[in-house]
Parts: sequence; structure tokens; C-alpha cells
Amino acid sequence: QLHSSFFFFFFLAGPTVSEVSDSVVRGNVGQNVTVPCLYNVEMTQGVTSVCWGRGSCPASKCDQTIIWTDGWKVTEQYNRRYTLEGNLLAGDVSLTIVNAEEADSGTYCCRVEVPGWFNDQRNNHKVVIEKAKISTASPHTYTSEQTS
Repeated sequence: QLHSSFFFFFFLAGPTVSEVSDSVVRGNVGQNVTVPCLYNVEMTQGVTSVCWGRGSCPASKCDQTIIWTDGWKVTEQYNRRYTLEGNLLAGDVSLTIVNAEEADSGTYCCRVEVPGWFNDQRNNHKVVIEKAKISTASPHTYTSEQTS
């Protein structure tokens, strides 16, 4: 009896979504920074819709949505600096942040909508945008002095 109730508790406490992964992406101010997100087109039975949002992935859709694709093309784009440059038809829905700013730092969610209950692929990415470190070492210059 104890064994079966333990198993039942473990089952309830387990994850209810197919995949939640986390990664950290670092970049410098002024760079184009790409946040990776890929899905297997065969596993999803064809291209599918994907949203990107700010903050961790919620129970459904994306919070503070910044871009949507239906799998073939971008259907909604809330800021021109956020683009999808990858091959959408191959499942590359990586987000490119153009001319990154420090304010772009934070958590981003990529949600791939997979048919069926609780099947969505959710990827949380921490993005860190820093000012480029400027070297304080001055370049060495060599001068030759001629004495007459």
C-alpha cells in the first residue's frame, strides 16, 4: 500500500510538459546576439507555430510576446530588433537580437507549439548583454632617436 501511494505521489509531482530547458547566452552591447531555439520538424509532424516572449515560459503561449511565427513566416513582430534569421522550415526558430542593448538582458522564452496536451517544447534562456571590456593597456610604440 505504501509503495503504490509513493508511486502515485511521484507521478503527480513529475513534470507536465514535454521539455523545459535552460541556457545562458552572452553578448556585448552593439552586437547581434542569437538565442538558439530548434525543434525537430518530423517529431512535430511538420512545421509549427512558435512564440518568443520575455520572462520564463508560462503555462501556455508566451508572456510579453516579442515575435510569432506560424512555421513558414514571421506573423507578428513587435520590435524590429527581434528577428528570426534561421531556416524556419528546418525548425530553426532562433531569435536574433539586432544591435543588442544592456536592457535586452533577462530571461527569454521560446515555446514551440506541439499538437496534443502538454506537449509544447519550452526553452528558457538567460541573456546577458554587457558593455565590451575596453583594454586599459596602451599600445606599445617604438621610436628611434638619432643622435648626431
